[in-house]
Amino acid sequence: MISQKVILLKQVRDKLNEVGPGMCLAKWSQLTLHLQNGHNHSCHHPNTHLVPLEEIAIEPSALHNTNYKKSVRKQMMTGERPNECHYCWNVEDSVPKGRDDIFSDRVLKTKEPWSLALKDKVMELGYKGNINPSYIEVSFSHGCNLKCAYCSPHISSKWMEEINQYGGYPTSRNYNDLAHIKFQGKMPIPEREDNPYVDAFWEWWPDLYPSLHTFRITGGEPLMTKHTFRVLDYIIEHPNPKMELAINSNCVVEDKLFDKFIEKVQLIEQKKSVRSITLFTSCEAHGARAEYIRNGLDYNKWLSNCNKLLTLVPTIHFSIMSTYNALSVTSYIDFLIDVLDLKRQYNNVHREIGIDIPYLDHPKWLNVGILTQQFKPLIATQLRYMRSNLKTTHIHFGFRENEIAKLDRIQYLLLDEPDPVNQKDFALFFNEHDKRRNTDFLTTFPEMTDFWHYCKSLT
Repeated sequence: MISQKVILLKQVRDKLNEVGPGMCLAKWSQLTLHLQNGHNHSCHHPNTHLVPLEEIAIEPSALHNTNYKKSVRKQMMTGERPNECHYCWNVEDSVPKGRDDIFSDRVLKTKEPWSLALKDKVMELGYKGNINPSYIEVSFSHGCNLKCAYCSPHISSKWMEEINQYGGYPTSRNYNDLAHIKFQGKMPIPEREDNPYVDAFWEWWPDLYPSLHTFRITGGEPLMTKHTFRVLDYIIEHPNPKMELAINSNCVVEDKLFDKFIEKVQLIEQKKSVRSITLFTSCEAHGARAEYIRNGLDYNKWLSNCNKLLTLVPTIHFSIMSTYNALSVTSYIDFLIDVLDLKRQYNNVHREIGIDIPYLDHPKWLNVGILTQQFKPLIATQLRYMRSNLKTTHIHFGFRENEIAKLDRIQYLLLDEPDPVNQKDFALFFNEHDKRRNTDFLTTFPEMTDFWHYCKSLT
């Protein structure tokens, strides 16, 4: 039997396709803004692009409505599939024949209330008009205390410190070499220096704030910048009961910062200054394997702080961003057990513990597509576990259908013939990773020994 959610998603997809096969409302309604280097993108899958200073000097809303973005909007409205949106085309083009219930993120994002509500306005403005996004993610700084394997110096200050000391990684494209980041215009402006992009944001903020459906602070690690707490104080002083507030955190910052954050959100909660508060955290493996992927993570502290926050802020919503990658596969079942335990303890009438499972697209050498078919049964086992703990009207703490669907589509990304260049880069990166960070791949992932030696043989 087809669920109502699937029926709705099909309707959304059909409406988008009436405009064109590349149409997606997220290009208008959603903004991710990296103020530390002046880059933005609408939808987190495409590469970012630089916001020209001359454009925000005229109009601060050009932090969103850049001339470049308007050119991509034009492609979407004239029947094209923009190249920068290949993440969704990969999903749509890999769906097996006969499966009409697997959807790309252009459909999933468009059907969100913050996006669908702008549909008529988008069609009226077309691709030329300026629009305030209803969903905005902003990072004020690249300050961070972790060095996740798939991250970058322009997003993590810890990565920047390492690359300044050792240089880029010896992969085929010299991963995270600063020359490439400088060429892309992504070198971050230190928080201690004047930043015209931050200035433009605070100039735009009074006009942007009242019409926001969702405001989300990301990073870096947001709890390490003063601007996060400036936003929280502004909300306390200027309530916006229609807005949903969201904050990303790795949940392993210094205790005094985490406690300060809890105090602020408790006050916002008590005053009902916003419609809801959501904490987004990240993890995509279990225990030592998670700590290997997210260098600097203490998995037990992460889990403990998740419990602490959920206990002290009873109505806070909570979602885990789980960027599924090649190193997730072997311990993901244990991770799902911990996630289900959080759901079991803290799901209530006010909030739900959620998990989002996007697949990692970049760097290619960490994408699940590098794995051999021997790992595919592990994903099948994970899917069975999620399905056996399905959230229903009688079981309120299980996994939702859309959460399961996100993992379901990943199994189709495992290729019969993985790209040997990416497998070689996998070995080159983690071999160097072990040297620089005093880690040991085979000690952490003994179950991947054969795959590791095969990848090493390609170097």
